[in-house]
Amino acid sequence: MIDRFAFTAMTGAKHSLGQLATTSNNLANAQTPGFREMLSTFRAVPVRGASADSRAFVVDATPGADWTPGAVTPTGNPLDLAIQGEGMFAVQRADGQEGYTRAGRFHQDPLGRLVTMAGHAVLDSDGKSIQLPADTSEIQIDAKGMLRAVLPGQSQPADVAQLKLVNPWLPSVTREPDGLFVSSEPQDHQLDVRIVQGAIESSNVNVAQAMVQMIAQNRMFDLNIRLVQLAEQNAKTAGSLMSLSRV
Repeated sequence: MIDRFAFTAMTGAKHSLGQLATTSNNLANAQTPGFREMLSTFRAVPVRGASADSRAFVVDATPGADWTPGAVTPTGNPLDLAIQGEGMFAVQRADGQEGYTRAGRFHQDPLGRLVTMAGHAVLDSDGKSIQLPADTSEIQIDAKGMLRAVLPGQSQPADVAQLKLVNPWLPSVTREPDGLFVSSEPQDHQLDVRIVQGAIESSNVNVAQAMVQMIAQNRMFDLNIRLVQLAEQNAKTAGSLMSLSRV
């Protein structure tokens, strides 16, 4: 019993720190456009092996993200885009694979590519990066993601590219270390995804709630440390009683 008590409290303290790190990351991204709050939970895992029946570990799990939409704020920048309702933008990750994001603050890099704040190329409906000439003007992007602009040497807007918009099944979506999402299923362009030009979606992190969570997680860590100390005291007491019984 003391064995189980000590192991559960010890791993509980360890993973309280893990939850605290998750909450800290959420707070750090409270002003990041399109950020989705990371969720974390505790679960008990029994230890398998000889003479381990009395032991159980606590594991900190991150089951996913909170997909509640953030507030949409007008910016007036034609390359700022916000998604209404469900859906994501498709971008190219550093390894060349496709990733997804809700962050629609785009700009042109020195090569003329349309990229995210982190430098990931925005993809068109064919899965290719979108290239814009340096002197492109009057950029217009409709609700379905069709990009039109006045190209150098022309006087009227022309179709340039169709942004790839996806609406993956959320249980198949996981977050990667680079902050982008990936899906275990292939994704096609979805015409039902709607975007707003000249606006960005804010992070959906509730700062006040996150602060309360940090306080609770700090207290949980302290409680588990006290339980470890109590288990140690109980073990010493039990050892003393066993010694007396041999006299």
